[in-house]
Amino acid sequence: MEISWLTDTVTSDLRRMVHYTLLWGLDGMELRTVGGARDRVPQVNEAKLQRIIQDNELTVSAIVPGMFEGDASDRATWFNEIAQLSESVRFCRRISCSRVIVSAFQGGNTSGRESIVTALHRAGDIAQKGGVELCVLNETGMAVETGAALAMLLTEVAHPAVKAAWSPTSALRAGESPTDGLMALSKWVSLVRCADGVEQGGIWQPQLLGEGEVGWKKQLALLNAQGFEGPLSLEVDLDPRPKQGLRMANALIQLIRALPARSG
Repeated sequence: MEISWLTDTVTSDLRRMVHYTLLWGLDGMELRTVGGARDRVPQVNEAKLQRIIQDNELTVSAIVPGMFEGDASDRATWFNEIAQLSESVRFCRRISCSRVIVSAFQGGNTSGRESIVTALHRAGDIAQKGGVELCVLNETGMAVETGAALAMLLTEVAHPAVKAAWSPTSALRAGESPTDGLMALSKWVSLVRCADGVEQGGIWQPQLLGEGEVGWKKQLALLNAQGFEGPLSLEVDLDPRPKQGLRMANALIQLIRALPARSG
């Protein structure tokens, strides 16, 4: 497993991203905005990004260009997003990144479901042609919140290039056991978003990784047993974020070091 982090949960400044990645002992970065809040990948300073990544021997585990975040019934918008996906795929290839993270829309009715499946399958064709994976994220407040729901969607999409970006925190907030969600998703997981928290009085309270209700020790043991070798991507949602990011990174590193070696 490699340890990455969703960088703009702390900063969008590229040099600070690299500084924290190295300081926290991480392997790479998951990129969403780079340079400023409105500088969404792939519309960033690519030459500068490539130079800094190469100079510091870092990897980009995934990019998050902001696809399929609207309503599934808005076909004009997602047709346009699919048309622009090739640019993100080419960007990935130039920076040696193998994953594009996308959402699963807001619409969940029957007609919306058909649109979701169609959109993801067409986007999967483009991703496959470019040699990258399209990873669908389960997210709080979106059409797909749990691992079981995401597994059902990916079964319907049935595309070899369409995988899962698994968020056990979102699953937990939706009332699903993170263990059950991961078991349902096991064959599709390409990237794991790492955060933790507890529900208190109906309000979600972020916690240090390993101190909330996700059960990260069990999550990592299951991932290890399933042969997962992809990125674990930290989402830093505790303040002060630079300090808490270091604590979260250390906690995740210790949990990984405690895993038993896989046979074979």
